[in-house]
Formats: sequence, structure tokens, C-alpha cells
Amino acid sequence: MKNFIVNFLKFLLFLGVGVGILYLVYRHQNAAFQEECALKGVSPDQCSLLQKVASDFQGANYWWILMVLLAFTISNVSRALRWKMLIRPMGYSPRLINAFFTTVLGYFANLALPRLGEIVRGATLAQYEKIPVEKVMGTIVADRVFDVISILIVTALAFLLAFDNIWQFVEENVSIAGRLGNAGGLLLAMGGAGLFFLLLIWMLRRRIAKTRIYQRVADIAHGFWQGIQTVRQLDRPGLFLFHSLNIWLMYYLMTYLCFFAFEPTSGLSPLAGLVVFVFGGWGIVIPSPGGMGTYHFLAQTALSIYGVSGDDGFSWANISFFSVQLGCNVFIGILSLLLLPPINRHYQPALVVKEVD
Repeated sequence: MKNFIVNFLKFLLFLGVGVGILYLVYRHQNAAFQEECALKGVSPDQCSLLQKVASDFQGANYWWILMVLLAFTISNVSRALRWKMLIRPMGYSPRLINAFFTTVLGYFANLALPRLGEIVRGATLAQYEKIPVEKVMGTIVADRVFDVISILIVTALAFLLAFDNIWQFVEENVSIAGRLGNAGGLLLAMGGAGLFFLLLIWMLRRRIAKTRIYQRVADIAHGFWQGIQTVRQLDRPGLFLFHSLNIWLMYYLMTYLCFFAFEPTSGLSPLAGLVVFVFGGWGIVIPSPGGMGTYHFLAQTALSIYGVSGDDGFSWANISFFSVQLGCNVFIGILSLLLLPPINRHYQPALVVKEVD
């Protein structure tokens, strides 16, 4: 009961952060939209940003949204196949359908609590494939390490190719840099507290090493390490690289294809798609339910670099965000919950190779 209450409070906290950021983005954009309406002589009662977003949703080209959902599905097939490759060196060969459904189930869980999806994904696959959960979690750590490397590479590529556009935007919005600069003191204080905490652990390391909690953590860490080591034992590293590239290519296409679903963004270039993809990707990385609010703010900011108005950028961000969240994460996530038990009812996994010590 205590764990349930703690998790529920965390859910409310992160949901509140996401909704709060989304509201601030909406309020700022709504004020700008009202000013634009006033300049055009449109009365306030006929100038509603919410009505515009609803109208833009209705007018979206759902064929292109369907293509976005297809790209999402293909990316997760590649992610499931890559995950299987990480697990196999430990002596297990999970079924593709289990790897796929548990991956999407993880995204679904992230809507409730950021990063909960990694635990749900690993624990569910471990349950159906009879694999020690700490070893599965080790492969997820390795999986995410490759994702971190990938997003850093893609971010560097976007800034390299679109540096002039991004720098010009920064120069025209110096106030943003100033606001970020005000956070320097807070970051310095957090860094100092972190160093003090690490120093305290180092001083008490011998006492900590004798505790039962430490032994349990050490056992879990050993399982993690076994999972991470599987990267060195891949049978087909070329295929692993292909799936890694395909995952991020499909992620990029999810942004670029969605441009064609909305008239004001339909003429944007592939490079603009890369920049918006990178900005929006970091918005999803920031802990909030599925990137709610943070994705909207950063995607809208990136679109403004390429001349898309704030209200149209806000509409596109909502079309992109809710199409993926409702069309994929919620729908396929619920489907996973319903289908995983029956398809595994009589399934008995078997070891395929000698387990790694």
C-alpha cells in the first residue's frame, strides 16, 4: 500500500509538471494569438486558440498520420529485434512478439510515470521468457546506452548542418539565453551537493559494503554487467548496427512525415525535419509523461526557426504528440496488455546456448 501511494504521488507530480508546462506554453501562445487577432480586427470571442487547434486536428491529412504510426511500428520492430540480439548471448532467445509487445507496453507505462516503462518492459519480458530480471534489465541499460549515443550523434549532426539557422534564431532571442543563464547558480549548488554526497559515500564505503542492502545491490549490478557485456558477444554486429540506424531513421521520419499532415508545415525541408526532430526528442527525454509540455515547447521553438508561426507550431506539436501517444502508445499498449497473457498461456521458453558466467 505504501509503495502504491508513493508511486501514485510520483505520477501526480510528473503529470502536474507536464500539464503545467503545457499550460504555460498554451497561455503564452494564446496571448500572442489574441494580439494577432486584435491586429486583424477579429473580436476576442471569435479568436480561440483551442478552437484553432481542434480545427487543425480535423483538417489534418490522416493518410500522413497513418504513415507516422507505421514508422513508429517499424522502429519498434527493429528495437525488439535488437533487444533479442542483446539477450541471446546470455543463453535465451525470446520470441519477437513478446519483445515487441513488452517494448510498446513500456512506452505505455511511461505515460503514467517517466522511466517506469523500462522496469515494466524488463519485468514483463522476464516473466514470460523465464529470464532473471536483473539480466534483462542489464540489456535494457545497454539498449539505452546506444540510444544516448545515437541522440547525441543526431543532435550534433543537426547543429552542424543547420548551425546558421539555429544561431540566427538564438541571436534574435537573446532573452532565452539570459533566462538559461539565471539557472547557473542553481546548477552550481546542485553540483556541490552531489560532490558532497559522493565524498560521504567514499568515507563510509567500508561500513556500507558490510550491509545486506549493499550485497543485494552488488548482485543486481552483476546481473546488469552481464547484460551490458552481451554487446561484446553479438553474433551479427552488422545487423545490430542496421537496426540501430533504422530505429532512429524511423524516429526522424515520424517528424518529417507529420509535416505533410498539416498545411503550414507541409513545405518544410528535410533539414527542418531533422532540427524539429532533435528539439522534440530532447523534449521527450525530459521527465514528463511522454514528453507532455516539454515536447510542445521545444518542437514549437524549432518550428519557429523555420518561420512557422507560434499558433501553427502549437497545433502541429499537438497533432504530432497526440497522434503518436493515442494512436500508438495507448492503443498498442492496451493491445499488448490484452494479448500478452493468451499468447503466452502455453508457451515454454528454452535455453538456446550455454549461459554466460
